[in-house]
Parts: sequence; structure tokens; C-alpha cells
Amino acid sequence: MEFHIRRIDGQTEQGLEKLEELRARLSLQGDIVSPRSAEKTRAVFGEPLTPQQVVERICRDVQREGVSAVCRYTKLLDGVELSADTLRVPAEELQRAHRDADPQWLETVRHVRANIEAFQRSILHRDTQVTPRPGVVLTQRYRPIERVGITIPGGAAAYPSTILMTAVPAQVAQVPDIALVLPPTPYGASHPQVLAVCAELGLDTVYRIGGAQAIAALAYGVQGLAKVDKIVGPGNLFVTLAKKWVYGQVDIDALAGPSEIVVVADEQAQPQFLAADMLAQAEHAPGAAILITPSSRLLDAVEKELHEQCARLERAEWIVESLEQFGALVSARDLQHACELTNWLAPEHVQVQTRDPEKIAANIVSAGAIFLGPYSPVALGDYAAGPSHVLPTSGTARWASGLSANSFVRSTSIIHYTREALAADRQAIETMASVEGLTAHRASISVRFQDQ
Repeated sequence: MEFHIRRIDGQTEQGLEKLEELRARLSLQGDIVSPRSAEKTRAVFGEPLTPQQVVERICRDVQREGVSAVCRYTKLLDGVELSADTLRVPAEELQRAHRDADPQWLETVRHVRANIEAFQRSILHRDTQVTPRPGVVLTQRYRPIERVGITIPGGAAAYPSTILMTAVPAQVAQVPDIALVLPPTPYGASHPQVLAVCAELGLDTVYRIGGAQAIAALAYGVQGLAKVDKIVGPGNLFVTLAKKWVYGQVDIDALAGPSEIVVVADEQAQPQFLAADMLAQAEHAPGAAILITPSSRLLDAVEKELHEQCARLERAEWIVESLEQFGALVSARDLQHACELTNWLAPEHVQVQTRDPEKIAANIVSAGAIFLGPYSPVALGDYAAGPSHVLPTSGTARWASGLSANSFVRSTSIIHYTREALAADRQAIETMASVEGLTAHRASISVRFQDQ
């Protein structure tokens, strides 16, 4: 299959402008929707609404009408009839999927779960108490969020891995109540292996709804589905915009755009590995795949590999669409310049295949996850390594972090002073309150020493 992937000279002003254009298209303001989604919007709403307008209308309707709006939009957008009584996947259906599952599949799930649990437990925040001086005890306490909603995609492919990468960290954090929403599609709530994973993890609160209506139902609560405190998990643009809309009513993990990989490589890297990793990311459709290297020979070799390997892939049509829209082969001045360009893009995934990947990684400060060496492909992180594959995208890695067990805990500071310890800080507090003109604050300190 013939296609064109853009070549960009990252050393020129014109090249940087092209990279900036690509970065803008990957941003959350890019409104990246497929022609199929645009056609569906016109059919359902009778006018060419923007994704933001679609989401606002759905969320407002769900907040006002409750479960009837959820069911109406599920019928209009997914073609599935639901009612308040059929919103939730029955326990028997989950158990049947687990009972009928291939034992090797369940063993794979258990293997991955063990990897995730081991890593997440090792990084989980623990209560910390310090006594900086006599009479002062300061504690940072962590407690799990009470109820969490997890959204799992299921439009173009099944994602049992995302259930593991979201629910297991929440379980490690000891979240007592987890609700899962899956679109009512063959790849979502009708997929037997997906349901088998839910049963294996002990997730029995599973709903067959997706899209913006699922986010609104989780945020506001509807008949048969109690509202949650936090919503996590990936989704398409409509899911992301809905999470943005309900933020404040509930907490969210992040606003995710198209999946991304930036590969930083030198002349010793194996072109077939680099091309395979780029194609794997493009398979998300949309998915961005960018190679940055100072080696023009490597750029040529990888471009050749992309064409040869893509021709052998089942989802080639979708992959080609991603590569043409969001792919790039970028020449850099040297590896330091490659790191600078990578930090500027702040991508979800960075793959480093150089002679000294650890040295390069030390210079990459804005990335959701970094994969070092030829035998640490992004697919390893997607499926098995242990850190969650729910990561910041669209340049948000400049300030955001990936999902982890720590995303599901709240911290509370506990302060305990004796009278003598308060006396030591009295003057500082009273002076600060006086400067700010908050006399009641000052009096709340001085009243405790009136007998002196």
C-alpha cells in the first residue's frame, strides 16, 4: 500500500514550523474526529455540531433527564436499546464469560496483574510523620478515594489491557467501590474476553454504556448507577471533552488526545525495530508516530521498512491514515538536539534506541513514559511491564503524570502542636496576620496566651 510520511528538517525554521503544525493537530484543541464520527453527528443531531457542542448537549441532557437520556443517546449513537434495568451487565454474564474463558487467557491476565500489582505497591504513597522539634507532630495521611469510575474504549478494538492498567492500580490503592463503563459494542461490553477480565479482577459493577453519556452518568449519577468521585481511563475526543466538562463535579485523571510515540535513535539502531514501533503506535488510529535522529541513512532505512512492514499488516488502511496525518521522519543536528525537540513535543511515549540510552533518557524531562533499548518496545508498557499505560498526551507531559495507584488516594495533613510549640511560632503568625490585615486570625493565636 502506497503512502507518504512527511520528512521534516528539524534544524531549519521551516521544519520547526511543520513540527509546530503537527503538535497543534495533536493538541486537545485539534478536534480530531474521523469522517465516520462527523457523519454520525449530522445524522443524530441534524446539524454539523462541533465535538464540544455535542458533548455539552449530551451532558446537559443526562444531568437533567437522567437514565432516559443515557438510554436515548445509546440508541442514537450505538444502535442499542437499553433501560434502567439493563444498563448493568448481569453478574451471571460476567461469571459465564469467566467460566468459558480459555485457561491460557486467564493465566495471561494473572501474570500481567501480578506485574502491575508488584510495581504499583512499590510506589504507593504511605503515611509519613515528622517531628521537627519537641511539641510538634506533622503527619501526611493517605486514604483511598471512595468511588471511582473507569471508562474503557471499545469502538475499533477490544482493550482488556486497559481494564488491568486502570482497575488494578485502583485496587492496590484499596478503592472500595469501582464502577466500569464499557460501550455496548462487540469490542466492549459484548466481548467475552473483556468480561472475563472483569470477573477475574472481581469487578462486578460493570455498565454497558460508552461515550459522553457514560461520562455524564458517572459524574451526575442516574437511576441504577450511583455517581462517582473520580473518572479515569482513555477514550475518544468525545469522552475526553466530556471529562473536561464534568471536571469539578468529579475529579478526572487527565485529558487525553491521540496516542503518540517519539523515537530517538542513532545510526546503530535497527530500522526494522523502529518501524515496527512506529506502526504499532499508528495502529491506534489516530496515533502519532515520529522518528527523530541525526542519521539521514537511518531515516531512509526506516521509511523503507515502514512501507514494507505496513503492507503485511491487517489494519494497514487505518495505520496509513495515521502515518499520513500524524507521522513524521525528523532530522536533528545531533542527539542533544533530538532530546530538545522531544522535550518540546512532550509526547506520551519516548522510545530511545541509541548507544547509551540511559544518558539520552537523562536529558528527556517531558514524557509520559520512556522505553530504553531495542528490547523495551512501547507494547511492553502497553501490556505487561507494570506502570500504567494511561499516560499524558498532547504535550501535557510538560506538567502531567501517568495514572498510578497514587492517582486513587487523597492526602490529608494532620497538625498537632503543644502550647509551648505554638508559642515558638506565635510571633511569626501574628506578624503575618497583621500584614495581611486579618485581625481575627491574629486574635485566634493571642487568645490562647491571655493568661500570660
